[in-house]
Amino acid sequence: MNIIQNISRLSYLLRLYNVSFEELLSNINEGLKKPITKEEVFSNEIKLSHLKRIDKFFNKGLHYYLDPKAPEESKEASIFFRKQSFNSELNIGAKKIVNHFEEFKISLSAIAKLADLELNRLFPVYRITDNPQTVAEEIRKLLYPSFTNNLKDFLKSLISRCAEHNILVFEFVEYWNQKEKSNIDGFFLGPNVIVLKRQQLSFRREIFTLIHELAHFILNEEEIEKLEYQNMAKKDLSRIERWCNDFSYYFLIGKYIKEIEDIEKAEPQNDYKLDLIEKISKETHLSQIALFTRLLYQNKISQSDYDKVKNDFDERFKEKQKEEERLKEHEKELGIKRKGAAPQAIKSPLLISTIQTAFYEGILNEYEVCKRLNIKPEKFNEYIQ
Repeated sequence: MNIIQNISRLSYLLRLYNVSFEELLSNINEGLKKPITKEEVFSNEIKLSHLKRIDKFFNKGLHYYLDPKAPEESKEASIFFRKQSFNSELNIGAKKIVNHFEEFKISLSAIAKLADLELNRLFPVYRITDNPQTVAEEIRKLLYPSFTNNLKDFLKSLISRCAEHNILVFEFVEYWNQKEKSNIDGFFLGPNVIVLKRQQLSFRREIFTLIHELAHFILNEEEIEKLEYQNMAKKDLSRIERWCNDFSYYFLIGKYIKEIEDIEKAEPQNDYKLDLIEKISKETHLSQIALFTRLLYQNKISQSDYDKVKNDFDERFKEKQKEEERLKEHEKELGIKRKGAAPQAIKSPLLISTIQTAFYEGILNEYEVCKRLNIKPEKFNEYIQ
């Protein structure tokens, strides 16, 4: 069965994701005895089966390619047209996630305008010449929530405090059996959207990512990235990344900064100050390796000792991951299904209130509310009273 497609839309996706035609062909021809040719793809008429294979790569829905309207290639349409390079090399999974939230951001902005809601940026834009410690202490007074030892609850509270100041934070969840995963931890989209990847085994990492992307928001410098703690002590970091790392550290360390400053040297003779580092980690939600990285940056631990400590933490984390995988495989072999629902992304109160108002104003119907909040119809009444 052949159908009419809008070739300009496929061309747009290739440019948007910076994917070569050879890469696309390689992907859609996987497992085929008779490869699909370039001529078959770039034709006004295309086989439905071919288009389904193309969409399996881009995940836009078949209707996207049939729309006769040419997509707008502008800086407003996508960060990939506003910025050419990022701190991390993005895989196709990451690019899809970014595009999804960029489109959602644009859609939500239009909904808010129809509902006479203001989702504008409220914070002033700071400069890289501003002292990151001073700025962090100032912003901390506005956004730092009541402390709780429950990491997930602390993260939720942070997201809620951001919502109070018109900073919209999204979280996305990637499941263990998901085929195509993104290679990023988070990103900031102007003017006021932060997106985080759920860190199933480390909410501390997700908390740090949120504050790091908050720093990008403070500077109004868009970025998409994977955060590696060991890179934070590098001397060749860009000024923006150094500023964002410093801001994140000062925001989270709070009153415990003096205890870090009072450490003269972390070395084998004093057991690398592990007891103190563990205590500060629990009281600030900065991970222990993030604190050791700070000590390395301050020349309070040698590179060789830091490597020993980091390798130990890495081994523990890998063993934790392996144990989780072994447990899942064992349950699969026994036919055991895990109880409870699959993890759900944390929803910002700002998103919920915007969708609620749009529903009350008659802008969205029940189906659209469920779609935008990513909830099942039976959960509708939990969000709309």
